[in-house]
Amino acid sequence: MSTLLVAILSFLGYLIAYHTYGRFLAKKIFNLDPAEPVPSRELQDNIDFVPTNRHVLFGHHFTSIAGTGPIVGPAIAVMWGWLPALLWVIFGCIFVGAVHDFAALVLSVRNQGHTLGDLAGEVVSPAAKRIFLLILAFVLVILIAVFANVIAVIFDLYPQAVIPVWTSLPLAIILGLVTRKLHVKLLIPSLCSLFLLYYLIYAGTTWIPPL
Repeated sequence: MSTLLVAILSFLGYLIAYHTYGRFLAKKIFNLDPAEPVPSRELQDNIDFVPTNRHVLFGHHFTSIAGTGPIVGPAIAVMWGWLPALLWVIFGCIFVGAVHDFAALVLSVRNQGHTLGDLAGEVVSPAAKRIFLLILAFVLVILIAVFANVIAVIFDLYPQAVIPVWTSLPLAIILGLVTRKLHVKLLIPSLCSLFLLYYLIYAGTTWIPPL
């Protein structure tokens, strides 16, 4: 089976899951209402609470879920073959990762943007909040360490990746400034940034010879 076919089938699986399982969670479990007030509008201060374009939010949440689990998990699973890695990426994201992040997001939105640590303090006890926040801090330290290790290994194996990775952050900042400060619509700057990022990937492979 070709890689392109696997990618297409995986995309179709995500699309079907979004419109079936995702819709079931939204309506039957979380009872979402488009008219429900959200913290970005209720508490708007243009610093921590800012109404944002839904496409920007989608991109943010998409990159947020693409963390250690979806990245490191398949890398480990592939040691046992392509099938475990593929099953992890598809079914793990649909039934575990996406549901977890979806639930955390809904709980936060319905509680003035509070974190799960704050909610633990309100629902359980102040001691539970302190323990939960301590665990979160510990997990984040481990997460950053794992990412640093993975990125270091990738840079060591593929130095061509340094250029696009290092330029993606300033590129994102420039994109944000252009759309928010200059009030330019999102589509054209996003396409330009995407084209430039792909060019930088090509440039990295051209300017830096493989090891």
